[in-house]
Amino acid sequence: MMPMTFEASSSVTLLFDFWHVNSPGGMFASVIVVMLVTVLYELLKVWRVWLNRSTALARYFTPYSSEPASQSNSNPVLESSTSESSLTPKESTPIFPSNSGGWLLHGIQTLLHLLQVTLGYMLMLCVMSFNTWIFLGVIAGSTLGYFISFPLIDQR
Repeated sequence: MMPMTFEASSSVTLLFDFWHVNSPGGMFASVIVVMLVTVLYELLKVWRVWLNRSTALARYFTPYSSEPASQSNSNPVLESSTSESSLTPKESTPIFPSNSGGWLLHGIQTLLHLLQVTLGYMLMLCVMSFNTWIFLGVIAGSTLGYFISFPLIDQR
């Protein structure tokens, strides 16, 4: 019978019958694998957000007005500030202008979502093994993945 409280043993079966850990070295290797899968999970989350943000911004907004600065007769301080005209949607060339490109982007996002959900459930099942070391590996991998990947969201 599976334990229903956390235990810190070096013996556990993770996800599949062939992934049975019986030694401290095997537990260490399993924790490293679980950490790497968790980092991948965090990277997938950021990649999906980045794809959504970059395509939405490219499709609907341009950051500055298309009017050249030489035609403007306003104060230089006002030129560098955000104005209402620069926040309104402008026509721009989308990243994927054709309909097939839109379907391609949607297909990529769907596959990324499928992979993210699959990894998420696998990590949940790893935690449900109630092994303290595996749990700490998931927490450490999530922390490391967040630390590495979330600064990348603002880069385009």
